Amino acid sequence: MPRPNILLITSDQQRADCNGFENKNIKTPHIDRLAREGTRFSACITPNLVCQPSRASILTGLLPLTHGVWDNGVDLDPRVGENGFAGTLARAGYQTGFIGKAHFSTKSTFAPTGTPECNKSQSKYGPDWFGPYMGFQHCELNVLGHLHRTRPLEKPPVGHYERWLVSRGIDEEGVKLWAAETRAGTGAAQTWFSALPAAWHSSTWIGDRAIQWINDASRNDKPFCAWVSFPDPHHAFDCPEPWSLMYDPKDMVLPKHRARDLERRPWWHKATLESKPQLADPEMLKFRAEGSRVPDQTDAQLAEMTANYYGMISQIDHNVGRMMSALESAGIADNTLVVYTTDHGELLGNHGLYLKGPTPYEDLLRVTMVVRGPGVAKSQLVTEPVSTLDLAATFYEHAGVAQPEAMQSRSLANLLRGGAETRDVAYSEWRVHPSRCGVALKLRVVRTKTHKCTFELESGAGELYDLVNDPGEMNNLFDDAAYAHVRRELHDMMRARPGNIADPLAEPIGMA
Repeated sequence: MPRPNILLITSDQQRADCNGFENKNIKTPHIDRLAREGTRFSACITPNLVCQPSRASILTGLLPLTHGVWDNGVDLDPRVGENGFAGTLARAGYQTGFIGKAHFSTKSTFAPTGTPECNKSQSKYGPDWFGPYMGFQHCELNVLGHLHRTRPLEKPPVGHYERWLVSRGIDEEGVKLWAAETRAGTGAAQTWFSALPAAWHSSTWIGDRAIQWINDASRNDKPFCAWVSFPDPHHAFDCPEPWSLMYDPKDMVLPKHRARDLERRPWWHKATLESKPQLADPEMLKFRAEGSRVPDQTDAQLAEMTANYYGMISQIDHNVGRMMSALESAGIADNTLVVYTTDHGELLGNHGLYLKGPTPYEDLLRVTMVVRGPGVAKSQLVTEPVSTLDLAATFYEHAGVAQPEAMQSRSLANLLRGGAETRDVAYSEWRVHPSRCGVALKLRVVRTKTHKCTFELESGAGELYDLVNDPGEMNNLFDDAAYAHVRRELHDMMRARPGNIADPLAEPIGMA
């Protein structure tokens, strides 16, 4: 049998409970079908709570403090990136392609860095550049990912999609329509009903380009490995019609605990909300404040934000369906391993918090993972703690390719086959730079089937939750004597983290 194709599809900032198979209030029929025809993981976590480190971990199979991308604004070393799954599979005879948001390198940089994602280096990358990049032989990038109404689009535009969007209509009509509104809203933070036609939206463009690449690759004798990366439902919550009309805010079920209770939480929850990001550039500081911090929202505003967030996910699901149809039309669906996952979750008002930050509640830490393809059990639910870190080793095993080096990634192949296997723990880690929220943190998270503990290594503070008896994470048991033995066990797991830690760690060369 020929080696399987691999199609990795990711969204950005999608909660694990925002799929139809976990949440009857959201419509994701195509992702639900993947789950019915394959295996889903209910306790999959992200190795990091923000974009760049988690994406680098997916690519390399290494934890953030090992591959060195310890926060946004720190670039992945190309020598490390090229030894990730894309470069390894390419050297083993696979066709490799990347479509959409990569974010392996910093886009908002303090000075030109020379990468194809740097907003100050675009003179090096004209319309004829299509890779290679980080082991992917062919690339079509949506670099900015998330436009900002208060910041003009860079000139020249960064990325293939951005150049394409600028060319739509007359006098950059596409960009103007994206920022315009079809109707007034409640004033919800970073939320509006965009007038951009769905045909010009990044999710449509990514779906179109991915289908074209899959069709071209399927005509060759070699197997392919593609990463298709949607930048939604990351804020801004700006989905176009008809997706912005799909969910009525009045029907949204809001979090039960949507008031802040910082007095019950470790010190850094309050500090990161109230401290000033440490950035000298006033424009960068304004961008950080507007882009990463959301003021308290009324219930009506949170409902409108949630409805648009759901709409963005359903728009992605529509394009997932289009890609699945393309595999079927090309006759390769049965020999293609399809994975749907995301880089990290979204707080979406739970505990009175929004977007993302150094508060690893399940809303942010736990992510969707659905896998369908050859050798994958159907309609299977796996409850063992795993990580998106494990994808690289899984791809190597399915492709019959030796791993390039010792990794923290562990193949999911046996679990996917329905084999009996126990996973004790999954890891997440984040060294938070003070440019993000004004304080420096060293966070280590361990997640088991039943508990989760976060350790802040500098201060010795932490938080421990019993996920079985307290799934809403309301009671921090870190200093509870009755749970001292659990804390010790999880501390030992944290200290037993596999692999080395990079020393020294690189300094940030930008913000995001």
